[in-house]
Amino acid sequence: MIRHAMTVVLATAILLLGPALPVRAQTTAKDVSQKASETADAMRSYTLEKKDEAVAQARKLAADLDAKIRDLEAQASQQTGEAKAKSQDQLRDLKAKRAEAGRKLDDLTRASKASWERAKEGFANAYRDLAESYEKAAAEFKK
Repeated sequence: MIRHAMTVVLATAILLLGPALPVRAQTTAKDVSQKASETADAMRSYTLEKKDEAVAQARKLAADLDAKIRDLEAQASQQTGEAKAKSQDQLRDLKAKRAEAGRKLDDLTRASKASWERAKEGFANAYRDLAESYEKAAAEFKK
């Protein structure tokens, strides 16, 4: 079960965070929601005994999205006018959601037996929100 959950997390992360190719522009909001939900569900399946694995996976997911956000920042720096203003708004939103995911990752790291379930749920939800926002922003940058 845990091995399956980790496989789902890794596969979903690769799909969500893989290189942005033109084909990805065809990904629908429903597809993005589905992939983010699968990642969140996989994170929820970790037991307290697998806390170190869960935290390591959560850190990897966050670091991968950080790199993708930096790529969007680089793209935004090349834009001008209204497109740049819109991109900067999207980046502010992404950074706020990334900060929230970071707080939830900290909670996950410090979670005790009593707070483990709540911490997993909090990170899974924050990550899903962040991933969905990233996908929406990335799609806008391609327009």
